[in-house]
Amino acid sequence: MQVGFIGLGAVGGKLAGSLVRNGVALRVHDLDGALVADFETRGAQAGGDPAAMMRDCDVVITCLPSPAASAAVVEAMLPEVRADKIWMEMSTTDAAEILRIAPMIEARGGQVAECPVSGGCHRADTGNISIYMSGEREVFDRVFPLLTKMGRRVLHTGPLGAASTLKVMTNYLATGHLLMLCEALSVMRAAGVDMATTYEAIAVSSGNSFVHETESQLILSGSRDVNFTLDLIQKDVGLFQTIAERNGVPLEISPKMIEMLTHGQEVLGERAQSDRMIELLEAAMGLDVQAEGFPQDLVDTEPEEPGYEVFVRNVHACTN
Repeated sequence: MQVGFIGLGAVGGKLAGSLVRNGVALRVHDLDGALVADFETRGAQAGGDPAAMMRDCDVVITCLPSPAASAAVVEAMLPEVRADKIWMEMSTTDAAEILRIAPMIEARGGQVAECPVSGGCHRADTGNISIYMSGEREVFDRVFPLLTKMGRRVLHTGPLGAASTLKVMTNYLATGHLLMLCEALSVMRAAGVDMATTYEAIAVSSGNSFVHETESQLILSGSRDVNFTLDLIQKDVGLFQTIAERNGVPLEISPKMIEMLTHGQEVLGERAQSDRMIELLEAAMGLDVQAEGFPQDLVDTEPEEPGYEVFVRNVHACTN
């Protein structure tokens, strides 16, 4: 199977790297030629433009920064879609866009696999990230060998649209906890509590989370470089807000988060690292929220292992 990968950025480059590392014949494309050249040194081939990628590959994966970018790439690829070609969308995007574009691919005989990821760049780098996949079970079975080379836990989430909807939800939750952690750490610092002790107190408590175990470390070390920027977080929370409005759910927290992120972009810069939101509170307090002994970079210490399918629990079986 000849595989193409379009979008070699913070997440896409790491997912594509896992494919190359695991022996997949890969063609790559990115607007940044230096990224393509780097992959050529690692054994991949330059794939040319998106149309050439679809023409020459059985599967083309996209991992791009916005729904508009994905739509533009698919439009360029569409004339080369043929029977049995597969488009795998691994971007964090709007489910409505997936449902709009999928019929265009399918009308030409192609298939669509919607496969966003969750777990952070450091886990994408080791092939241990989690992957949601929506689409026909037949398509899932075809792309599953590729998914297990890029991720550890793979969940088939049902029909197209579900994976992107769930992915946006998880990013919304992660952002909410990041903002709450910024406030919690700042209050503890102002109250004179030792910051390393604060970190451990959260880690062993009911207030713990994946976000705390990762991003809090970068906040406390002073690195504040989680490789995820405010414009991307703002996009994801905005997508979640759109889903809520589309379904008539009157949210209160989401609009406040958008307001906070907008203020952060105004002060720190539109593409500032998201964990720098702590600096707004540091400036207000005149104190820094840091501690010794925390890492400058996140490293996934779990060994890479083959991925596997995660199955939705059968509630009736559990209660019988």
